[in-house]
Amino acid sequence: MTPVGDPDISMRSDVSVELVKSSASDSDVLFAARVSTLGEQSLDELQKDPERSKGLINYLMRDRHGSPFEHNSMTFFVSAPIFVFREFMRHRVGWSYNEESGRYRELDPVFYVPGADRKLVQEGRPGKYVFVEGSPQQHEIVRSVLDDSYQQAYTAYQKLLAEGVAREVARSVLPVGLFSSMYATCNARSLMHFLGLRTQHEQAKVPSFPQREIEMVGEKMEAEWAKLMPLTYAAFNANGRVAP
Repeated sequence: MTPVGDPDISMRSDVSVELVKSSASDSDVLFAARVSTLGEQSLDELQKDPERSKGLINYLMRDRHGSPFEHNSMTFFVSAPIFVFREFMRHRVGWSYNEESGRYRELDPVFYVPGADRKLVQEGRPGKYVFVEGSPQQHEIVRSVLDDSYQQAYTAYQKLLAEGVAREVARSVLPVGLFSSMYATCNARSLMHFLGLRTQHEQAKVPSFPQREIEMVGEKMEAEWAKLMPLTYAAFNANGRVAP
């Protein structure tokens, strides 16, 4: 048996989102919407009257004609703690996921720790609570306890692997603060539903109270989508950020 020493772990407070592939534009919405009344249209035809196109997209959003917003695709590569992915998997309609597997590869020792701007203290009862700033002492104890816990967990993981235990069994000792990665593919309609629930925004008609870490992922996805489909994005915000 090979001795296992203290692991060299990394801790990070951010998440990362990369748009790796897309076929998504406002024209996709217009094609889908106008085929019901005009039949097939060319791209030149769609671009003849930009204001009319903008108005149509806003009408579809306002009156919740949702299917034209499904004829597009975006694939993101997301790196975040496992507990974020557990919340992500609640979004099933219009989403496809493939996550890295702890059955087939040794998992890297990268773990989550809240950043200095992460509110730590919950006040109030369930369903009616707020988060407030933590003290410097609370931030320090969180970082210290998480570091100790992660060190112990990853040491145990390496010990099991060194004993020849299968990866799929050894991973049982690892916490949900471990970073994982996945490809997540969606369309604009499913992304809007995700953003309506997983981000807070001043223009939102329906309030949402997401966990900050999944909101960080949502904000990065939103920024990429806004560049791809600016008219659709503007209509989403103008109509209260409610998915059609």
